[in-house]
Amino acid sequence: MSRILDKASFVAVGLTLAATLSSAVGSGAAAQDSIPAVAPAEPIQTISEPVIQPLPAQPAVAPQVEAAVDRIEAPRAASLAALVEAQPQGELSRELNCLAGAIYFEAKSETLQGQLAVGRVIIARSKSGRYPSSYCGVVYQPSQFSFVRGGRMPAIPTASRDWREAVAIARIADAGAWQSPVEGAISFHATRVSPGWRMKRVATLGNHVFYR
Repeated sequence: MSRILDKASFVAVGLTLAATLSSAVGSGAAAQDSIPAVAPAEPIQTISEPVIQPLPAQPAVAPQVEAAVDRIEAPRAASLAALVEAQPQGELSRELNCLAGAIYFEAKSETLQGQLAVGRVIIARSKSGRYPSSYCGVVYQPSQFSFVRGGRMPAIPTASRDWREAVAIARIADAGAWQSPVEGAISFHATRVSPGWRMKRVATLGNHVFYR
């Protein structure tokens, strides 16, 4: 009787094991069926095209570089004499001709610094608001310069060295390319006279006394 029970127990265990295996296989297949199939991706085709970008006609300059370029100054001459020698001797405008004429007649016997001082006084007058606003207006203003007679200048020997220096000094004074030793002076007179002007005396330079 016990052998029959053992055999029955053995058969029951076998059936249980078979059912378990069948259930495991079935559940795995169901899980696999539940995952959606993914279609293989088609290869992506790319077509390379050349990118053409027009080049700028002129290289761009950063604002700070432009500002730096603007601040660059032309090298100054080592001396006023060297600057005089470097000046061109071409045609003069009417204004520069008036300025050079005044320098010639008032200061041709002076040093270059003395000539420049006279030229800068005429320029200072033209900008002061108290005198005519042009060089010619200042030079030809009545009772201001003794070399002007009848509203005219005497003839000038334009081939002379004195005239060439006066022209060069006029250009330098007009451009402000060299500072006058009496910069800011607005009047002058010869040292041989004493007009008693009630003005501030700046300095004596050569044969002239300068005032502002």
